[in-house]
Amino acid sequence: MRRSTRARRSSGNARSKRVIAAVGTLAVFGGIVAVTQISSAGDKPSRTRTVAAECVAPSPGATASSAAGVTVNQQNGRDVRNYWGDGQMSVAECRSLRAGNAVSTISCPDVTAKLPREIPARAQNEVSRNLTLLGSQINDANRRLAAEGRNGQAFINNAILGPLADKRRATLNRIATAIGRVADRPQGLDELATCTVVNANPNNGNNGGGNGNNGGNGNNNGGNNGGGNNGGGNNNPNNGLDVLAQNCENSRLQPHDGFQNGNRCISTAFGEVGAAGNNPSLLITEFPQQVQANQAFTLRISTRNLVRDRFLAAGQGGYYLESSVLNGEGLTRGHFHTACRMLGNTDQAPDPAPAPAFFVATEDGGGGRNPDEVAIQVAGLPQQGTAQCAVWAGDGSHRLPMMERANQTPAFDVVRIEVN
Repeated sequence: MRRSTRARRSSGNARSKRVIAAVGTLAVFGGIVAVTQISSAGDKPSRTRTVAAECVAPSPGATASSAAGVTVNQQNGRDVRNYWGDGQMSVAECRSLRAGNAVSTISCPDVTAKLPREIPARAQNEVSRNLTLLGSQINDANRRLAAEGRNGQAFINNAILGPLADKRRATLNRIATAIGRVADRPQGLDELATCTVVNANPNNGNNGGGNGNNGGNGNNNGGNNGGGNNGGGNNNPNNGLDVLAQNCENSRLQPHDGFQNGNRCISTAFGEVGAAGNNPSLLITEFPQQVQANQAFTLRISTRNLVRDRFLAAGQGGYYLESSVLNGEGLTRGHFHTACRMLGNTDQAPDPAPAPAFFVATEDGGGGRNPDEVAIQVAGLPQQGTAQCAVWAGDGSHRLPMMERANQTPAFDVVRIEVN
């Protein structure tokens, strides 16, 4: 029966497995914020990167262990884009930027556009696995390009692009074969094997200099949040409260640059807050209480008042860069995240730094005022123990959506699953 593998929300045992405490929410969010680097180079326009004073290696846990890129699968009759990418600047790439060189990246043809709109169920796992492998291959090639691209175009062609094309051709053939076993074999996939090198930093420093978006004055909203609006033309500035800061004007930290780096100050304005009745909410409606190690399972997520159409690629500098925006109905435009991590100790708050065992961000173009449901396919958790699986909404900045009132529950949910 279905209930033998999944627990409905009405089950008392399921409720006993849930983690609702606000402190737990902060721990979950803090533990995963470092790994929401998202999307491949072809998904969103590249942004100029602001270079720190020194080039440092990416933070531990800031990259996906599998180096997987974007995958697409069918959920509830829609193509859902699942983002899992690198997005951290390597030391070699940073040094290249500091030297004033243009940053190059590898651009490959979009494979998903050539696949059938509905992948046969019996081929879906194989197709998804190989789409993930394609992303991993591009990430590996980009890392080598950053480290050795200075050796010249002939080297890039022979040592990077050539081997990448061979790997992609074999992977694309496996995708075509998997589909061809149960349906019409897609044609022309081998034509998508060849990739090129493009300049991912055409402005070479202009974006972070004078536009005030993520560099320059370091105070994009000083005149708004702390100046004329909230505390300027008011006889009672800041409502009589002792406010420590409203912008980055007096911060000793460097401006945040849209990439996933800590010890930065974010000057992006909070943006638009919806009415209480329009605040996003979500719930994990179905989940297994127990699974075997490496056993695939499904989480079903219901969202309300969340338009899932806004996701700036964090891996390309879109993190904390965009203010919160409401649509014409006053609903938050954003997405939601799903992550599972293994708990080494259920009596202490977990270490927030390591990457989770599973992470995905979902922007499928669905959602809205009425509740709907999305199925999240978890490929499996690799080790035994207690897994904490969390789901939380994000606005365009990747933050939890803001609330009109302080006593509203934010859009998150958490369950625990035993991995045997």
